[in-house]
Amino acid sequence: MAQKCVHKGCGKVFTDLEEPCVYHPGPPVFHEGQKGWDCCKPRVLTFDEFLEIPPCTTGKHSTVDDTPKPAKAETKIEDDAPRLKPIATFSDAAATPLASASAPAKESFASIAPPAKPSTPDPRLEEDSDDPDTPIPPNTTCKRRSCGKNSNDVSSRDEPCTFHPGIPVFHEGSKGWTCCKRRVLEFDEFMKIEGCKTRQGHCFVGKRSKKNQGSENQEEILEDVRNDFYQGPNTLNVSFYLKKIDKEKAKVEFLADGSGVDLDLPTSDGKRFTKRVETWKDLIPEKCEKKILGTKLEMVLWKKEGGLGWPVLTKGGPDTGERIQVGKALRA
Repeated sequence: MAQKCVHKGCGKVFTDLEEPCVYHPGPPVFHEGQKGWDCCKPRVLTFDEFLEIPPCTTGKHSTVDDTPKPAKAETKIEDDAPRLKPIATFSDAAATPLASASAPAKESFASIAPPAKPSTPDPRLEEDSDDPDTPIPPNTTCKRRSCGKNSNDVSSRDEPCTFHPGIPVFHEGSKGWTCCKRRVLEFDEFMKIEGCKTRQGHCFVGKRSKKNQGSENQEEILEDVRNDFYQGPNTLNVSFYLKKIDKEKAKVEFLADGSGVDLDLPTSDGKRFTKRVETWKDLIPEKCEKKILGTKLEMVLWKKEGGLGWPVLTKGGPDTGERIQVGKALRA
């Protein structure tokens, strides 16, 4: 009899109890904007990246959830895990003002929001329906958040799709979606929150860009991608979120005069993002570093004027005269 494995990160339907199961044995961890699993070290900033963290343990399938509960729910974090906290995005270039010295430390950093605006749903997932003549690959999961339907289980491509058009919200232990009001405390309960919007047809493949319709070989040129940065006294850690970047073809050039970075990022699924990032102040190009991961490009940019807090990352952004917090966050 076929059964569904309840292990975190697996979720496969199985008939053989001896079949290997790759999963996360520990509970999820959400702390100060970071997301990960208690059983392994990767920590990420977005929920989509969290769902893509590869399972770390091999065992056997199970129909009983034996995931241990954390001693203090949703607050544990590895001591040697990177303590990343995004401070600003290119689209939100204005700096976040520092809290007054008299305010508690917890309140001063609560005002520094993560890059995604929680009140603004992502319209791409809502509108990106499949074209009627596009073949649907077998065993493909709907791309819309919280739908979870598999193409093997869909009898008609016009079947209603129920999903969340918003983005996940994790705040002070509560979990929910920006598009609806329900909030829960446990991660398992969050994953079970039913979608709040219904559309005809799922999004297994996605609609081709209008620019590229009629040409199978033409790349889809991306005007912009989500990005964020945080900084210390001498460096800026910058991330450009783009999946499936082709490491062999990608070009990241730190300009010799220190004025910024040239990006040319093609992907293995036919997209390309190019941009010249002119930084607010000059860099030390020979010290700058880059790393291409499965879901993003990460860069460490070295400031030529060390110790100076930047209000924005790019030149021409609105300078309010304020400076973004640098250094490590204080703890209350």
